[in-house]
Amino acid sequence: MIVTGGASGLGTETVRALAGAGADVTIATRNPATARHLVAELPRTRAVGLDLSDPGSVRSFCADWDGPVDALVANAGVMMLPTRQVDARGWELQLATNYLGHFALATGLRPALRAAEQPRVVVVSSGAQLRAGFDFDDPQFERHPYDPFLAYARSKTADVLLAVGISRHWAEDGITANACAPGWIHTNLTRHLDRATMQALGAMDTDGNLLTPDHYKTPAQGAATTVLLAASPLVDGVTGRYFEDNQEAEVVDGGPDVMAGVARWSVDPVLADRLWDYASPFTH
Repeated sequence: MIVTGGASGLGTETVRALAGAGADVTIATRNPATARHLVAELPRTRAVGLDLSDPGSVRSFCADWDGPVDALVANAGVMMLPTRQVDARGWELQLATNYLGHFALATGLRPALRAAEQPRVVVVSSGAQLRAGFDFDDPQFERHPYDPFLAYARSKTADVLLAVGISRHWAEDGITANACAPGWIHTNLTRHLDRATMQALGAMDTDGNLLTPDHYKTPAQGAATTVLLAASPLVDGVTGRYFEDNQEAEVVDGGPDVMAGVARWSVDPVLADRLWDYASPFTH
């Protein structure tokens, strides 16, 4: 199994659970040195360099891979960059990392996935997908002012659409794909959030100390749904769905006051196909 961003936070707990259950896990991370402690702790793991925003890095990772892949866990991500940044292809960096990098990685590993007996792709999304559909008219914020949260929300909607797209386009390969939301967790993902935002979430006091509201989970609790989708026989054959709290989520109308479920725009097969076609030329 492969876990992107497996060297910290939610990814680390995902790696621990999968390796603890007997899987050989490759931790795909920009800096493999940050995973030394985990590799030392878990003999069934190794760390390999991968920068999802660098097409060359993704191609090299896929070219060097040998053997089948039973599960690809697309866990790595960036959240709410304060200013608009782009990758070498001109993609807004949250969309490039969270969605396009994983799209290219899955595409490059498709033969390895196809070689496994029951291959799975798990895409870690977020409840932020409830806030915004994907904007095909201005996906890179080239014509409208950049908004950190809106960019993140769109990238997480794209992540769910990736799972839907894989379930539609690779069904003949026997590859299943599902997306999930881990919930609210204190991890490095929130490092770009300012103090006012953290306080509004109830996750920081006025002195800058972290707080843990009742609705927050531990990283291990947040990883539970990811691990379920990657390894449990309970979801054999399930594909193109979105899960939260270890359950398939209800499809709902997205909006600013909706707190649970998956937005209709996130699982729309027509939009999934359109995004698939939009992204495909950028993976070559």
